[in-house]
Amino acid sequence: MKAVRLHEFHSQPVIDEVPEPKISGPLDVIVKIGGAGVCRTDLHIIEGQWDAAMGTPLPYIIGHENAGWVHEIGSAVTNVAVGDTVILHPTPTCGLCRACRAGDDMHCENSSFPGLSCDGGMAEYLLTSARACVKLDPATRPQDVAALADAGITAYHAVRKALPLLYPGTTCVLIGAGGLGHIGIQCLAALTATTIVVVDRNPEALKLAEQLGAHHTVVADGGQVDAVKDLTNGAGAEVVLDFVAEQGAEQDGFAMTRPAGSYYVIGYGGTVHIPTLDIISTERNIVGNIVGTYNELAELMSLAQAGRVTLHTRTYPLDNAQEALADLDAGRVRGRAILVP
Repeated sequence: MKAVRLHEFHSQPVIDEVPEPKISGPLDVIVKIGGAGVCRTDLHIIEGQWDAAMGTPLPYIIGHENAGWVHEIGSAVTNVAVGDTVILHPTPTCGLCRACRAGDDMHCENSSFPGLSCDGGMAEYLLTSARACVKLDPATRPQDVAALADAGITAYHAVRKALPLLYPGTTCVLIGAGGLGHIGIQCLAALTATTIVVVDRNPEALKLAEQLGAHHTVVADGGQVDAVKDLTNGAGAEVVLDFVAEQGAEQDGFAMTRPAGSYYVIGYGGTVHIPTLDIISTERNIVGNIVGTYNELAELMSLAQAGRVTLHTRTYPLDNAQEALADLDAGRVRGRAILVP
């Protein structure tokens, strides 16, 4: 089969011919990929930023946002059948550790992470687990939802955690209306009555934000912190969701957060420099976020299949993976880039 494989860090992945995956365990599932999302994390993987955490096994197939159709199942699989349309939770889990039994399966002690720690889904077929499969309406096109598997669940997870803080009368600032942020806007609009303020440097992204439910938009032109303060009577927002968290956005995000408010870090790449006195004197919280649980992905897909969360996508053939990565890196993709084998 064709697959997008990274052979060494700081160089582009290439299209290789590799053997198709094989069933080896009773809960194994092989999925015929119908859509594989291209994520900014893939750019960080290429740069080697995840190697220390994941021990990336070069060469290997990248791609951690995957949806498709069940192609083959192991002997003990009962929740999906061959031909079912599925989206895949990005981390197949064991179901037996304390985190899994507590419903916090994103922190499973025995999980793998296809596309980071082992072969991923930028290929014609992917080996995964029955525990990762969320069954979808057969009419769903995998290429239309694939990016919800990671970008979507990551945005939803952050919003879901912040829900108790976003009662009517509050303000939530969302920094970055790109691949993750445009999903976060829709999740906020679907689940809360908060006032949504979106900050981005790109006017086209802000236009999309307005269409998706933002009440106010702010151009990140150097005056964005003051603009947010003006919109919140000088106090700042109860919640700031930072989908950028680099190139200065991480400093803006904390500055936009009101006393006793919470700054959620979802994007990454930068470094937060905050005097500890500023944290304790205002009792502001800094909250980390990564991926989400299986149940959160199932909840998100319920919203998606009801038409309340939609992805804005640009599709590429699998053979054009390098073009897709270059377009993402250069900021030419509005929403999400999707590879379609």
